[in-house]
Amino acid sequence: MTFEEFVINEEKKEYYNKLMDFVDNEYQNYLCHPSRDLIFRAFKLTPFENVKVVILGQDPYHEVNQAHGLAFSVLCEKLPPSLKNIYKEMSTDLGIEINQDGNLEYLAREGVLLLNTVLTVRDGKANSHKNMGWETFTDNIIKEIDKIDRPIVFILWGAKAILKKKLINNPNHFIIESEHPSPLSAYRGFFGSRPFSRTNDFLISKGLEPIKWNK
Repeated sequence: MTFEEFVINEEKKEYYNKLMDFVDNEYQNYLCHPSRDLIFRAFKLTPFENVKVVILGQDPYHEVNQAHGLAFSVLCEKLPPSLKNIYKEMSTDLGIEINQDGNLEYLAREGVLLLNTVLTVRDGKANSHKNMGWETFTDNIIKEIDKIDRPIVFILWGAKAILKKKLINNPNHFIIESEHPSPLSAYRGFFGSRPFSRTNDFLISKGLEPIKWNK
């Protein structure tokens, strides 16, 4: 199933139509992120048939010129603290210098689906679009990807992401979980968890091309 086919199925469901009504109202009356045309950007850059890795985030960054449809990725020079810590662990884990410009689109094109559980947010108000239907939509995406028999790595950072483990039941897949990369928890188990090398070790063991984590 393609993402477009998936959306057609979701459009038949009551929750999705309520969600879209809510999103329409929010974007008409408030500044929201990402821009309307980028809400589904992650799935355009990483279609289901190309997914090798899923990295799960929460909701988009809520300041101007940050969110652009990919979890943890930004289009600005000022890096959010969580992304700084992701780069730090990536560099330590892989023993290489990482280009830290904030834009992770190159990873999306490598097959890394950068998926937030909530896809929109009102400017300046974190979690403002929580519990409006996006969680059902993205849970269903995880379930759909779980059906793919090709080995896929699911990287779950933090308690909220780890709760999604119950949606992943395909024995072909590999789950990596740790603390969240935010400053509040990074030193409690994110640093040193080596998710990037472990992902590549798994992919290589299955005869798949590893992810090029650096540009």
